[in-house]
This record gives sequence, structure tokens and C-alpha cells, in this order.
Amino acid sequence: MDACVDAARHVQDVLMQHFGIDPQSVPADTPLHQLRMDSLALEELRVIIEERMAIDLDDVHLTSRHTLAQLIDLVGIKAAM
Repeated sequence: MDACVDAARHVQDVLMQHFGIDPQSVPADTPLHQLRMDSLALEELRVIIEERMAIDLDDVHLTSRHTLAQLIDLVGIKAAM
């Protein structure tokens, strides 16, 4: 499976299961802060994605200003490595 498609599926699953956010109803260009993702939630999201996808996101600087699409792209890039 393509790393970006896989990343999108995993990120969407995590958002739905752990944060109650339906990513299908959120435009891809929505900043994470509009999804009520503060720094603590972003850290939790990062850890869950790392564990689920067996990737390391420690060097990824993720902020609440990133969009959903940017998050998926960052995860996809790491997954492809």
C-alpha cells in the first residue's frame, strides 16, 4: 500500500477512535487547532501514530497550526522512509 494512503488511513482512524473527530467531515486544509488539538493532544496523537505505524516522529515539529493534510503528509513521508 502507498505510504501516503496508509498514513491517511491511520491518521483518520486515530482521530476518530482517540479524539472523536470524524476526518471525513473536516476539510483537509483545516488547522489542527480548529479541531481543538492543543499541545498535549498533539503529543498524544504523535505517540499513538508512532506506536501504530512503527515510525519515529521525534524530529517532526508538529504544531496546532499544521493542517490535517500537512499532518498526513508528514506521517506519510516518515512511513515511506
